[in-house]
Amino acid sequence: MQQDVIIIGGSYAGMAAALQLLRARRRVLIIDEGIRRNRFASHSHGFIGQDGVDPAEIAATARKQLLAYPTLTWVDGRAETVSGEKDAFTVTTSDGSTHEGRRLLFATGVKDGLPAIDGLAERWGRSAFHCPYCHGYELNEGEIAVIASSPMSIHQAQLITEWGKVTVLTNGFVTPDADARADLARRGVTIEETPIARLEGHADVVLADGRRLAFAGLFVATRTTPASDIAERFGCEIEETPMGLQIKVTAAKETTVPGTFACGDVGRVPHSVSLAVGDGAWAGAQLHRSLVF
Repeated sequence: MQQDVIIIGGSYAGMAAALQLLRARRRVLIIDEGIRRNRFASHSHGFIGQDGVDPAEIAATARKQLLAYPTLTWVDGRAETVSGEKDAFTVTTSDGSTHEGRRLLFATGVKDGLPAIDGLAERWGRSAFHCPYCHGYELNEGEIAVIASSPMSIHQAQLITEWGKVTVLTNGFVTPDADARADLARRGVTIEETPIARLEGHADVVLADGRRLAFAGLFVATRTTPASDIAERFGCEIEETPMGLQIKVTAAKETTVPGTFACGDVGRVPHSVSLAVGDGAWAGAQLHRSLVF
């Protein structure tokens, strides 16, 4: 049976888009392999009505609500290839199954490229974060480290002074100029230029000279890339943003390939659960309009 819309990626943005379409009684297929970007975090913050809730619980509740609609089909698996054109797309999954749809929505999310620092990956989402609006409040205005990873790290350090006493660890990635140093000093930011050897404990930074600095939490600006290259392989244009790569879309969330759309972290910056949900809801409405008009 041909679906009205096939959604590749069933996390927050994909499900938010699906909800709009299902409430318009459209046939929707979600293909999802179950790897959420925020799977490392035990609590989600900044999403009204769900503040402090386990993100896995938010996702599970949303899926249960969607499955109450009779026009939804959910496939647990990975979408491998896309072929066809507007009104006649085919998606093949990793088990060789094929699915037909009139429209496609890429809601695959992104993956975070972390600096190569011993111990960082193990603390990601637990005591090392990328979004202060999501995790800053819980640090209780304590000592916070910003681990530099790009020129954006200076801006990040300036902003994060709203949540605590900040030390920016340049780690060879940035060299603040005189104006930046003056601004950071005015905000009470400490600049530490000794390279990082490793991370230990909750959020302890061991420097190359042997010193250990203890923090309530760490922030690092990751470079993001689409979690799957399926859209790019199909011909969708990818664009560079200050935070990394994403699928290029119009204001209506349509990609450069007619009949295909993208939303959530893979189709907008900046990133958070609440922004992904809003973006997904908008994409769902735009997909519906594309089927009507």
